[in-house]
Amino acid sequence: MNVREAVFDLLRERGMTTIFGNPGSTELPMLADFPSDFRYVLGLQEIVAVGMADGYAQATGHPAHVNLHTAPGVGNGMGAIFNARANKAPLLVTAGQQSRSLMTLQANLTNVDAARMPHPLVKWSYEPARAEDVPHAIARGIHMASLPPTGPVFVSIPMDDWAAEVNEDEVRHQSSRLVGGRATACHSTITQLADQIRAARNPVIAAGPEIDASGAWDLAIQFAERLRAPVWATPAPGGGRIGFPENHPQFAGILPPAIGPLSETLAGHDLILVIGSSTFPYYPNIPGPLLPDGATLVAITSDPDEAARAPMGHAAVADVMFTLEALLAELGDFEPDREPPPARPDPEPVPDEDPMSPSAAAQALADVFPEDGIAVVESPSATLAIRNRLRLSRPGSWYFGAGGGLGFGLAASVGVQLAQPDRPVVCVVGEGSVQYAVQTFWSAVAYDVPVTFLVLRNEEYAILKWFAALEDVTGAPGLDLPKLDTASLAAGYGVESKRADDPEELRAALREALDSRAPRLVETRVAPGMALA
Repeated sequence: MNVREAVFDLLRERGMTTIFGNPGSTELPMLADFPSDFRYVLGLQEIVAVGMADGYAQATGHPAHVNLHTAPGVGNGMGAIFNARANKAPLLVTAGQQSRSLMTLQANLTNVDAARMPHPLVKWSYEPARAEDVPHAIARGIHMASLPPTGPVFVSIPMDDWAAEVNEDEVRHQSSRLVGGRATACHSTITQLADQIRAARNPVIAAGPEIDASGAWDLAIQFAERLRAPVWATPAPGGGRIGFPENHPQFAGILPPAIGPLSETLAGHDLILVIGSSTFPYYPNIPGPLLPDGATLVAITSDPDEAARAPMGHAAVADVMFTLEALLAELGDFEPDREPPPARPDPEPVPDEDPMSPSAAAQALADVFPEDGIAVVESPSATLAIRNRLRLSRPGSWYFGAGGGLGFGLAASVGVQLAQPDRPVVCVVGEGSVQYAVQTFWSAVAYDVPVTFLVLRNEEYAILKWFAALEDVTGAPGLDLPKLDTASLAAGYGVESKRADDPEELRAALREALDSRAPRLVETRVAPGMALA
């Protein structure tokens, strides 16, 4: 058995038979005689390949494999690897390397310090000392990516390693090992937290993305209903997924992402329970008290770094699903002496305007959005409006780039749709964001991935203009985007595209695109500026 055969057997054993990639000369020895039971999904640029793998990993809940081209390919993909780390996407990132005999000569395409290059964006990075060690390194990488907190890992593989012979018995052991590690909170932690909950007069829950990722969606609903507490979503910039149904009567809204406004929003609550999130994903910098007067905060997260870096409160480092199960059991038949919070009002009707507001476009989407639909969003100035009007209520229904780097949405939507072929996926993206991963359109057509792309064209970087006003910045260049024609760009890659510039046309175009079960794009012109509801 050679390295190549051993690695494909290992990937097959793990169910990792889809490989995303952008191949180069250093990857060809791996791809020779590609196995018929594997699927290769080509991205025409590395940020697309990594982004598709990110969405696929999150939507399947299992590690995904993306293969890049030595140093320049890794460099191209690092912005997407940054996003994958923030999203806690379990990715095995592999890359080719020059032949071992030429590495010391630094022949063309040598990655001079391959293991160090992707730091600090990966959990673990390695270039095996011997060709025979490649299968073990890949097995270790898969385990590391899958253990909490999940995230990307990197393995560099010299191109002549693939033909080297390996010990078949050693490979068999590496392929068959199972490594798991979802930790539970100790009993004393559970009892202490249950006592705090019983004693609280006015608790509040901040629901984060790990609720969805850990499979704790239904438990979070039971927990909130048991406490009769309002539930806020953690701030949108750091919330790659939603952790609570946003049409639930106890859902209060989305917390603002800055220190002062967030603390002010939670004023009056004596116990703040942050579940499955960092405390908190702040941006921009608007100072204020970290906590309201008289409030205690407790966070539940599987990420030790999130727990350690929080500037306030207590934390239990444990799996969210297991912890909620234990808390519900410990609380028993506890019933607080308070009424559930009032339901938040429906959003205000949108006035007729030309061009329509981003809120009107979001409402048009909400009017036709399928019950089992999935939204992948990268439209920074319209994100809150989209979320406030869709009010998604199922797990696995929202994907957003938690790292804030552009290019995630377009690519991730294809990965999510490949992972969830029976659920319709709508990617809502600004025309500026499209440019960071525009090659995604080719992959959607090449693999017949039926994503509906909704492009909101406001002819500016609206979010940057909002930040400029917030930061008292005037005269900054590069904030306007006239003459970008996304519909024509997508058509050039083979995506059937149309424009719809009033709400009724937009609803009709979106219905048609969703019914087509093919990759389709609808571009609509919206007014400049931020939309919050």
